[in-house]
Amino acid sequence: MDTPPHHASDGLPIRPEAPWLAPLAGYSDLPFRLLCRRLGAAVACTEMVSVRGLLYGTKATMPLLATCAEDAPLVVQLFGAEPEEFTRAVDMLLPLGFTHFDLNAGCPVRKVLKSGSGSALLKDPERIGNILSAMVRSAGPGRVGVKIRLGFEPGQAVFTDVARRAEDAGAAWITLHPRWARQMFTGQAHHLRLPELIQATTLPVLASGDLFTAADGVRCLQETGVAGIMFARGALYDPGVFGRYLGLLEGRSRPDPSGPEVAALVRTHMELVRAFDPGGFRKMRSIIPRYLRGLDGIKKLRTQLLACPDWESLDQVVEEIAALFPAPGSPAAEALQTRTDRFL
Repeated sequence: MDTPPHHASDGLPIRPEAPWLAPLAGYSDLPFRLLCRRLGAAVACTEMVSVRGLLYGTKATMPLLATCAEDAPLVVQLFGAEPEEFTRAVDMLLPLGFTHFDLNAGCPVRKVLKSGSGSALLKDPERIGNILSAMVRSAGPGRVGVKIRLGFEPGQAVFTDVARRAEDAGAAWITLHPRWARQMFTGQAHHLRLPELIQATTLPVLASGDLFTAADGVRCLQETGVAGIMFARGALYDPGVFGRYLGLLEGRSRPDPSGPEVAALVRTHMELVRAFDPGGFRKMRSIIPRYLRGLDGIKKLRTQLLACPDWESLDQVVEEIAALFPAPGSPAAEALQTRTDRFL
């Protein structure tokens, strides 16, 4: 590699008390990122963006990059397979005001693998290094990271090799979802492989995978020594997970969301969607049921939500959400309480 290593991130907080929102295809759009920021996320990532989509002006690509002044610091996650295309893509994005970029080398979805992108790159660690070198040459030091898995096939661990190549290429951070690509999202994330990565690199390591609750994040931090935490599916069901996580770090616990808290969260998300994605009504209607998990009496509300034809009727359902209480003895509530007690 002909690019000197730069290990300090430029302007991005990477520390335990600065939780990140992961890049979530189909979910981490601008309204959701803003919601998570207001609830404690220190850094947010875009949905993964195709470098070829950028270069060829694909209609669906540019909306993924919608942003605003409140949406900072922001990391644009890119996927592709050719180093020269990453150079051109980063050079295209820099004049638009984007400054930080992440290489997706972990997505296991088939349509991404077909192009040799995502976790398919784990079959060729040298290519990952070449792509990162190209990105760093364009973006500058401290502005490029990479998200990876343990390897492509179970047992074929390449994550420490990739980390060394990322370091040589001048990357500034590395995120590990400690599953094999072939696992998709099945089984359990192998968090105890994270210390192995920390020993193999001087880059700050962010942890991802199976961090469903605030307590999961604290446990991962304490057991592995990672530099920071990245919430993905945990944030989809409870965007308040960032504040809960920060509270646990400070020795404060918070109960599962009650009806009034969920209703307030939904109202905020609705306001953001109406402000930044006026055509997002159907998407918002499909999101709300995720936030109701653990509340008593939600079956009827789910049916009502699906029948809502407009924002006004959705507002009425939100009023009913505010009257709900956590379901007694719900598995999610009990699991959270058990894990929380462990860290107080």
